[in-house]
Amino acid sequence: QVQLVESGGGLVQAGGSLRLSCTASISAFNIFGLEWYRQAPGTQRELVASITSGSSTNYEDSVKGRFTISRDNAKKTVYLQMTGLKPEDTAVYYCAVRRYGSLSWGQGTQVTVSS
Repeated sequence: QVQLVESGGGLVQAGGSLRLSCTASISAFNIFGLEWYRQAPGTQRELVASITSGSSTNYEDSVKGRFTISRDNAKKTVYLQMTGLKPEDTAVYYCAVRRYGSLSWGQGTQVTVSS
């Protein structure tokens, strides 16, 4: 059973910052890759950032330099620190764990950036 719970979303003005958190109620958290996706209305869900068990990271080009993904294995939590937010970043953000060849998502948290 996989349970992922995101938090930290909200309304922020353009140029502001926000930190998203996702806590996973799974065993062996430390050996799995973790990812953040986002989906705006009428669009496909897109991969924003990923982090491996060894803490190597990758970012979608539009967020590179503004977003930072990190993990705390002791807390079984993955974070997405977002700075320099733009209205185009408005979306529902989902945490995902890549476990045994498949992805599991949380319920999502809404991020709204006003212009």
